Amino acid sequence: MTNNPVQHIGKIHESAKIHATAIVHETAIIGENVEIGPYSIIGARVEIGENCWIAPHVVMNGPTKMGKGNKVFQFASVGEDCQDLKYNGEETFLEIGDNNVFRESCTIHRGTAQDKGTTKIGNNNLLMAYVHVAHDCILGDNIILSNNATLAGHTVLANNVIIGGLSALHQFTRVGEFAMIGGCSAVNKDIPPYFMASGNYAQAQGINSVGLKRRGFSSAAIMEIKRAYKALCRDGNSLEEAKSIIASKAENCPELKVLHDFLNEDSRGIVR
Repeated sequence: MTNNPVQHIGKIHESAKIHATAIVHETAIIGENVEIGPYSIIGARVEIGENCWIAPHVVMNGPTKMGKGNKVFQFASVGEDCQDLKYNGEETFLEIGDNNVFRESCTIHRGTAQDKGTTKIGNNNLLMAYVHVAHDCILGDNIILSNNATLAGHTVLANNVIIGGLSALHQFTRVGEFAMIGGCSAVNKDIPPYFMASGNYAQAQGINSVGLKRRGFSSAAIMEIKRAYKALCRDGNSLEEAKSIIASKAENCPELKVLHDFLNEDSRGIVR
């Protein structure tokens, strides 16, 4: 159906601009100042917050809830059934925050009943063309995923992560705050906070010192992070020995507490 105000009473805000060729399901909720381009399809139980822009030829399926100020470029598929062969039509969800950009041909899938049932994307993220976010992934804020980056199911990305183009992350992988993954990398272990990693399979390459400086980390904090990295990856310590060293220093350095907590939650092993 097209944008017929009688069929959508209470669902489409009067300020929304919906092209005559777009199809909007009667259960969809379209917020204030939303723009939906030609030939886009907004499916059942999709909620789009205020000031979002949906380009032509976008498909959004639900249950999906999108916050305000998001931009979705052409040919993106948002909120589709996942590709997990165990998925059997259960009700699962996609939740998207505010001010994200999904470039051309991104694919974002809902969760599975085998996990918590929800894929979540935070705020202020940039997903470049052809990025794939699989079922049950959890993404924080201020993340950049370059072209063709691929996240397998159950992947968790903390805030301020950067992933290079053509990189692939194995299912259940975690990436810590301010970590950076180089292009064309294959990631099968967790990437701790502040680390740079690259390769096939990815290996630790140092810390993201330039990124930390840009984000306002003090020189003293960066030095402590470098020492922690050295204890983990360069001094020949066992993982438990390195964790003990970092724990002792984390008492007086909040930045190291983030790293220490990440290491204590690890189950896949980390790049070293």
